[in-house]
Amino acid sequence: MTNSSGSPWSERHVSRDGVRLSVRDWGGSGTDVLLLHGLAGHSGEWDATARLLRDSGHRVVALDQRGHGASERRPEDVSRAAYVADAVAVIEELDLERPVLIGQSLGGSTALLTAAAHPALPRALVLVEAGPGGAHPGTQEQIAGWLAAWPVPFPSREVAAAYLGGGKEPVGDGWAGGLEERADGLHPRFDSEVMVRSLDENVRRAFWDEWAAVACPVLAVLGQGEQGGIIGGDEYAEMVRLRPALHGVSLPGAGHDVHLERPDLLHRLVLGFLRNVS
Repeated sequence: MTNSSGSPWSERHVSRDGVRLSVRDWGGSGTDVLLLHGLAGHSGEWDATARLLRDSGHRVVALDQRGHGASERRPEDVSRAAYVADAVAVIEELDLERPVLIGQSLGGSTALLTAAAHPALPRALVLVEAGPGGAHPGTQEQIAGWLAAWPVPFPSREVAAAYLGGGKEPVGDGWAGGLEERADGLHPRFDSEVMVRSLDENVRRAFWDEWAAVACPVLAVLGQGEQGGIIGGDEYAEMVRLRPALHGVSLPGAGHDVHLERPDLLHRLVLGFLRNVS
């Protein structure tokens, strides 16, 4: 089913403290789901997963987090608390009832911290390549260098997908889908400086206290591609120690962008997990 513009989703907007947030509302009925993308990403990364979840009986919305996509590009506040407050505002404004929070990478951090700060709010939590983490000095410099190396503007979507995908077509297509077209080519829909600042808290400390405060069931989906995922063995072991009921799945061959590489498999994992969630 598509709307009058031919898109399978409608664009909704939520404003919080003067910051405009853009949401892809896929509609549907059943258990509500909020999808949260990673750093330098966009809500469109979730299109394949969103369609599958909607068609299997869920109400699905995907948020362009502040600083990303069609949302406010240069928000002053990029603290973890601001990201969490945005998620709560979207849940309340769109009348999502005890949604399942599904987040990848930085979006997983947002989902985790939202569940910790508002224990009664989510029905369940799905972390895709995300965890409580720890301090990693130098991460911001690495991210800044990576973004600065992008050969912007890209002359075409095909060139962008080839560069950003690292040889994986679904990943490249997903990243390229977040670019905006200008007269001279395709550009990111974010500011690199905002992306780097968004990691301020994540590189300074871990969120183990918040992890212990999560009250809902949790599924952790980890990539194990050639370059490995970002959740190491020690971190995952501590996650399990603090939450013995954690459901964890490792996917050999999949990398950090599991949601782009294997949306079909991620969809099946989420459905299987939710069958046992009241």
